[in-house]
Amino acid sequence: MASMTQMRVREAATFLGVSDDTVRRWIDRGTLEATTDAAGRRVLEGVEVARVAREIAVAPELAGSVRSSARNRFVGLVTSVVMDTVMAQVELQCGPFRVVSLMSSEAARELGLEPGKVATASVKATQVVIEAESA
Repeated sequence: MASMTQMRVREAATFLGVSDDTVRRWIDRGTLEATTDAAGRRVLEGVEVARVAREIAVAPELAGSVRSSARNRFVGLVTSVVMDTVMAQVELQCGPFRVVSLMSSEAARELGLEPGKVATASVKATQVVIEAESA
């Protein structure tokens, strides 16, 4: 049987995008369940952190949003647009994640993409590579 992933408060806070103090308050309130390890430190099960991450992960709604079959949507700010006569490279900062898209310059102009504009990257892929640390 595989061992459960455990993490300390600071690591859980990083994954949840909140402060260490917020994680501690959530533990005290019962929003997150924690145990104590052999050294007397609070630890959380990875599955518990994943449950809360999913509950609090609500993408901001944008006026005029469209419906899509893509489930991987990242709302963020355009941070860079590099354009030549044919192609454009557009970078979004979506929370802690940097998303880069290559598209036609025509499409970038039609969308009015420029630094500071809010945009959504939708990803629908048949192949996604996932890496994990070895156990």
